[in-house]
Amino acid sequence: MARLTMDLRYAWRQLRQSPGFALMAVLMLALGIGATTTIFSIVEGVLLRPLPFPEPGRLMMLGDVLEGSNCAFCSQPRVTATDVRNYMRDSHSFTHLGGYQEVAYELSGNGEPLAIDAARMSGETFAALGTQPLLGRVFTQAEDDQNAPLAVLSYGLWQTRFHGDAGVLGKKILLARKPYTVIGVMPRDFAFPLIQGRLDQSQLWVPMSPEPWEFAAGSAASWRMRMVGRLAPGVTPEQAQQDAERVAQATMRDYPAFMSSLRIRAVVKPLREDTVNGARPLLRTLFFAVVVVQLIACANLAGLLLVRSIGRRREIAVRMALGARAGALLRQAVVESMLLSLAGGVLGLMLAWMALRVGVSLLPETLPRLQEIGLDWQVAIFALAVAVLTGFVCGLAPAFAAIRTSVNETLKQGGRTGTAGGGHTRLRTILVVGEIAVAMVLLTASGLLLRSFEKMREVDPGFQPDHTLAALYVLPLMHYATQDGIDRFNDQLLEQLRALPAVKAVGISSMLPSAGNSIGVSVIPDGYVSAKSEGLHMVAPSMVLGDPFAALGIRMLRGRAFTDADKAGAPLVAIVNHKFAEHYWPGQDPVGKRIRRGMPETVSPWMTVVGEVDDVKLGAADDKTMEQFYQPATQLVASEGALASAGELDADDGWIVVRSAVPPRQMEDALRSVVQRIDPQLPLYQMQALQDVVAESEAPRRFNTTLITSFALAALLLSVLGIYSVIAFSVAARRQELAIRVALGCRRTRILRLVLTSGLKVALAGCALGVLGAAAASQLLRSFLFGVSPFDPLVLGLSALGMLSVAFLASALPAKRAALVDPLLAVRSE
Repeated sequence: MARLTMDLRYAWRQLRQSPGFALMAVLMLALGIGATTTIFSIVEGVLLRPLPFPEPGRLMMLGDVLEGSNCAFCSQPRVTATDVRNYMRDSHSFTHLGGYQEVAYELSGNGEPLAIDAARMSGETFAALGTQPLLGRVFTQAEDDQNAPLAVLSYGLWQTRFHGDAGVLGKKILLARKPYTVIGVMPRDFAFPLIQGRLDQSQLWVPMSPEPWEFAAGSAASWRMRMVGRLAPGVTPEQAQQDAERVAQATMRDYPAFMSSLRIRAVVKPLREDTVNGARPLLRTLFFAVVVVQLIACANLAGLLLVRSIGRRREIAVRMALGARAGALLRQAVVESMLLSLAGGVLGLMLAWMALRVGVSLLPETLPRLQEIGLDWQVAIFALAVAVLTGFVCGLAPAFAAIRTSVNETLKQGGRTGTAGGGHTRLRTILVVGEIAVAMVLLTASGLLLRSFEKMREVDPGFQPDHTLAALYVLPLMHYATQDGIDRFNDQLLEQLRALPAVKAVGISSMLPSAGNSIGVSVIPDGYVSAKSEGLHMVAPSMVLGDPFAALGIRMLRGRAFTDADKAGAPLVAIVNHKFAEHYWPGQDPVGKRIRRGMPETVSPWMTVVGEVDDVKLGAADDKTMEQFYQPATQLVASEGALASAGELDADDGWIVVRSAVPPRQMEDALRSVVQRIDPQLPLYQMQALQDVVAESEAPRRFNTTLITSFALAALLLSVLGIYSVIAFSVAARRQELAIRVALGCRRTRILRLVLTSGLKVALAGCALGVLGAAAASQLLRSFLFGVSPFDPLVLGLSALGMLSVAFLASALPAKRAALVDPLLAVRSE
């Protein structure tokens, strides 16, 4: 212990004598460790931290996947109300198993009406999760079966809406203007469903209590719910999978007509995996990028310590001549390195804390569990462990180089540098070549993502988002129980919005472009003969009112838009998109063709196609374009049975879209005023400019690109410092040689070229290795690219050119100093 204390004091004195060296080393390490700790905090919060439930490893997600369908939106496991009933009744692998569905409600009865996110849940779902309420109780499965109007509040809603009043239990609230009794409040950290795709969490839970129509045979076409269960003791996930598959097969036998063209496959997997699985590729890529930055920072520290050991070569030789042991010198060098790295680790931890305070709000909403990201003791231990490991590893190379110093040769040289540091310089050059190589990998990745992002931005979304405001409304069935009441509200809404002076067009649609809220229904195109392997024809439907095509800027390619004549009682009509028309009637005019909803065995009315519109991106621009058709909501009653089977947005809710001559933000108050004049209690959900909706759909790819580019720039900066330091040291070590060259008549331009060439050689070697590294890392990036090859020659070429350019600039200052060396002063120093 006494020796360690003495080594620490000696290292501290040495560092105080070289404040510039110490400051640069600590800052470089702080940058690397801070970035690494920040990303590890995200990885730990999203991927590594257990779910906030008792025994989370036994929680399983259960759902169905449709096989034999071309449905792009049916790959995510979902279930129907019928499935929920069947799985709960017939499966034997779970102690508790229940269903749930995210919904939106109008909350009133205690203050101003409020639009909230909520969830319908089976009574067994709370039992499966195992979290006890903070106040009161949760509802039971028996109460769910009895359609009991009960509600459980989240901690946040309890605090903001009810001011933390413990007397809230037993009070009545109105949800969609239907009275519910508050029976419980959940703890602060309870969040379910663990929604991926937005930051909002459910603020309230009510019994699922499915409506009779949700159990209809046709409703099997709509997968809108999910299930979660707790495995019974001794049951493995594989056994639960087999059990669920048995129930799925029985369900298929109950609906032979519906299942003639497809198959249900049950999926059972851990809830944690289902929650975080989509985030894994992004977080792996980010962790890879930050490790690269940390490696460059380590290489720079090792290089700085090498330079320092060369400068102290004579001191070390004297100490060895006086009897200092190699082990003591090695220990002192490692202690000095670890002192620097611990200082960098503490500063890096502070930088990570600040980055997380600011940066969590900038993370894409597709990352789940964002609210759990932060610095905790595990992250702090990780940061300090990285600092200790960095100090130990980076101190070894210069320490071994120091103890290998030749005492006789060094003392003979006196104060001359000569070539005694040649071995050190080679090692330092190797480190810089490695820095350039890994920086080249990040720079190439950044270039690929940037080009991919630009390719995505060039995609035509099929609509014009500028000057368009969108807002979602939901009419409560307690107040709008008849179709006449719904029609009156919609007619007044459209009429009053059209009367506003700045409004150019207004419409209502059950789907909003770029919002990603698409569903799928099966259709039968008249005259189309399906191949046996083709399965169901799943398309995205949209019910519309007013003039949504003009409001959204969707181009009409053929035929006509809907008119006031397309109402209940009139012949059923539809408009299809270009992809739909090309698939089922290639090379033909779709106007006059017929389609109907449902299965081949289903009896449903035909709709005549009256128009064809351009393809519209329902999600992000890089998502697959879906086949779509549009139908007037005024004809909803005429095809009510088909709509029930679709499970889509009904005529009592939809997206209001307003195109105006002024910026969308200036229309928000006017839109609210119109809605409140018609129904003072009705709130609007998710009001935003359509351009913001598009920006949100691009947010994950923008985030990937921005963060990788930031790491690439950090790696580039560290590499520039590395190149500069190795060239500057080389020039300093050869100062006498260069002075003699000048004294013997060598032109200064040749000296300049000599130094620049040495810097470019290092850069070329690093770039060559970097290209190989980029090729090796291409598989990691493949899933993030759109319209760009991982081996894009333009990106590789520009990345190499960029690295060579910064290498040239980093070498220019030392080269200029070398060219201006004074031969007399240099020779006199001999």
